[in-house]
Amino acid sequence: MSNSQQQKSLQSWQREQLHVAQRYLAEKGIITNKVIEKECRILPPALAIWRLEDQKGKGYWAISGQVPTDAVEVKVANSARDVLRHLSFQWQLKADGIMSSGIKDQTQINFANLLVNKAHDIYAIYDNDKLWANVAS
Repeated sequence: MSNSQQQKSLQSWQREQLHVAQRYLAEKGIITNKVIEKECRILPPALAIWRLEDQKGKGYWAISGQVPTDAVEVKVANSARDVLRHLSFQWQLKADGIMSSGIKDQTQINFANLLVNKAHDIYAIYDNDKLWANVAS
């Protein structure tokens, strides 16, 4: 693949992931109209962390990619790195809640296992200082 093709593929993936994150928020009744690009972090094809704002200026962090799409208010994390740690813990708690509830539905059990696995994956990204070396704290 040529450098130009790689760049187009990367841009396409990035656009798609932004749409995924915005659609997720829209399904929750949150319409975003601004991307705070300097705070976003893109790690293709694994994940994209978006810093978005709605029409009223309320901020959200959203995550998409090879992870469950999720979003939280910006007040829970100061940076894209911190939001990974926050979501990692939240996903583990959610998975624990599913497993401890006694649910026998295999789909729910599979989802809980997926959450745990992806929580570990994003925590490893959070914990990897090399990935964040060029990011101001």
